Amino acid sequence: MTGESRRIWVTRASPGAEATAARLEAMGFTPLVDPLLTVRDLSPVIDLTGVAALAFTSVNGVSAFARASPDRSRRAFAVGDRTAAAAREAGFARVESAEGDVEALAWLIAGEAAELDGVVLHPGALEPAGDLVAPLAEAGVTAIRLALYETVARDPAPTTLAAIDTLAAALVYSPRAARTLAAVLTHCPAPRLRILCLSPAVVAPLEALGRTGGLGSVACAPRPTETALLSLLTL
Repeated sequence: MTGESRRIWVTRASPGAEATAARLEAMGFTPLVDPLLTVRDLSPVIDLTGVAALAFTSVNGVSAFARASPDRSRRAFAVGDRTAAAAREAGFARVESAEGDVEALAWLIAGEAAELDGVVLHPGALEPAGDLVAPLAEAGVTAIRLALYETVARDPAPTTLAAIDTLAAALVYSPRAARTLAAVLTHCPAPRLRILCLSPAVVAPLEALGRTGGLGSVACAPRPTETALLSLLTL
């Protein structure tokens, strides 16, 4: 990334925000961690009877499951490598990564359907960013979604808004965070701020704002992984 500023706004929720900040520091950037979303546990009762495998679409999903259940006996499928690493750290012995998005995860699970004697449980957010259950159903795999947490929008700190013109970029990971950011920038335009998005679904809520000058530019990662997202900082 050219220009004098090396400050990057990390908008994702904890604990992922801190891990991203560490990666940014290793790349020579200065992270500003100020999440636009906070995670709130819903504390449901988890019954794994008849469950052959778990499907995780985020690190937060893994963390929420680990807090809610001590069971690590099921096979775990993860949307990407960071989610897979979180599952292994949580104690799951058999973990497979789709190295992509929700669609890639559905393809991975469908390809292993013959080995699954039971349903696939998808622990995650109350309002998931993508639909995993429907494509699995089309592939003949029975999947059940279980809401373990909800993400709640939060306003950025006044110090972040005051410094917004000094930031090189903002990293945005979910459509929900993108909608929250769009609302913030509607009232506090940042015509020089570059928004870097994890996927096309994250870009969508920000496109209209970009056309009105409420932000500088919007770019999308070539693949829906954090490594691909961070690579945009070197362009």
